Amino acid sequence: MRAIVLHAPGDIRLEERQRPVAGPGEVVLRVASVGVCGSDLPRMLVKGAHKMPLITGHEFSGRVETLGPGVTGWAPGELVAVAPLLPCRECDQCQTGNFSRCRNYDYFGSRRDGAYAEWVASPVENLIKVPQHVDPRAVAMTDPASIALHAIWKAGGMTVGQTGAVVGCGPIGLFAIQWMRMMGASDVIAVDVSPEKLALAEEAGASIRVLSKDLGENKARANVVVEAVGLDSTINAAIGLAAPGGHVSFIGIPVPDVSLSNATFQTFLRQEISLHGSWNSFGAPFPGPQWTTTIEKFATGELKWEFLISHDLDLAELPGIFERFAKRDIHFSKVLFRP
Repeated sequence: MRAIVLHAPGDIRLEERQRPVAGPGEVVLRVASVGVCGSDLPRMLVKGAHKMPLITGHEFSGRVETLGPGVTGWAPGELVAVAPLLPCRECDQCQTGNFSRCRNYDYFGSRRDGAYAEWVASPVENLIKVPQHVDPRAVAMTDPASIALHAIWKAGGMTVGQTGAVVGCGPIGLFAIQWMRMMGASDVIAVDVSPEKLALAEEAGASIRVLSKDLGENKARANVVVEAVGLDSTINAAIGLAAPGGHVSFIGIPVPDVSLSNATFQTFLRQEISLHGSWNSFGAPFPGPQWTTTIEKFATGELKWEFLISHDLDLAELPGIFERFAKRDIHFSKVLFRP
């Protein structure tokens, strides 16, 4: 089969690999659609994977191809969503249903072979039923949409009439805007460095759109803020956007060290703002209501996804696209590949 193999940061190769075989309790899936996650950029270009060489990719949908010994309840050809985390199910965090905080987890595309390939083997416990009319490209976005929902729930959720804010209007941020609107937010503030991404934020439902350079002129404040970038500037900006007693949930993964300015810390301290870490997208029963709710809203059409897609490409184009990511000469939102 064709597969994208990461040998070292920046060394991304399209190779022929052996097609996987379904072991006991596993299925082999033919990958229908697989997306680029923001975490793939540092993993594949800067930091590397947990082990290499490795087939990367973890945001994907697939169709059941073969069932391993002991597997029932799934039909060949059935479209499924796949949770990329494989929790140990034994540590104290798993025992309390906090699977995102598992102490001994496995993970598609960073610790085991992932879905930048024609086929992938998955434990049956990681499959999620999907209404069969849902587009496979939407199903491949269940993970980023669930991450956005998880972050808002970590901040305590929203109530009707409150104001939300999102700093960073990539795919996760755009889903966060939509979730805030569904929960009853009267206004959602969107902040980004890119006018193009703010245009997408408007389509997602953001009523106030602010370029990062103009943030000092914005006087609106939010009850719940989601930070989805992971830079000093955006982390400080997110805290500054919070209303007194507000909540800020952090999704963005920093690469360098992070510093809070004195002014930011004074705001956090004096306005009694609550800061929340939000990691992954999982709950109990695994993979959690974050996933089942997302799939339900894709199925009803309430959660929009197609406007996020900037590229939908053949798998062979992946190395070249990542070269362009490294050179920063490409405007993109959600990038999908068709293995």
